[in-house]
Amino acid sequence: MRRLAIALVHHPVLDGQGAVVTTAVTNLDVHDLARSARTYGCSDYFVVHPITAQRELVERILTHWTDGSSARRIPDRKEALSVLRIVPSLEDALGALGGRDAVEVWVTAARKLGDTLGFAEARARLEEGEGKPALLVFGTGWGLAPGVVQAADALLEPIRPVRGDYNHLSVRAACAIALDRLLGAR
Repeated sequence: MRRLAIALVHHPVLDGQGAVVTTAVTNLDVHDLARSARTYGCSDYFVVHPITAQRELVERILTHWTDGSSARRIPDRKEALSVLRIVPSLEDALGALGGRDAVEVWVTAARKLGDTLGFAEARARLEEGEGKPALLVFGTGWGLAPGVVQAADALLEPIRPVRGDYNHLSVRAACAIALDRLLGAR
């Protein structure tokens, strides 16, 4: 199995009007994505945020779950957070994995933005066992900025409901579904 890491990007992402913005960190995203990443065997979970105060908040959340009272109350959360890496930019996440040329970048979107890589094909690529590590990138807000999507090696197909056309999953839910499709038991 090829190495797979995930990244949760807070900048550059879009707001509801399509402007590039920076979103705030949420406690639920920090530990819930870590739990999914650890459950499915991801090597790393990068929280990407350019603002020092927000990265410090993530550090405080991490410390709460790894060294604070919650580490004693819920030890499984401590193990989940062992994969968490806090970085100021997506470039830093790529650097931690060996640099842009050493990583295959897959991005996600809730809507179709162009040609996509299906989950079955992406899973097959991971199962080949050879090749560059893959970094699966999730955006906050209303999704990743166009430049991030355009710079990626692949855009994964959107997660679609079987019935109806409502599609507004939380990033936590979308991450869990994507990881299950890529790495879950068959």
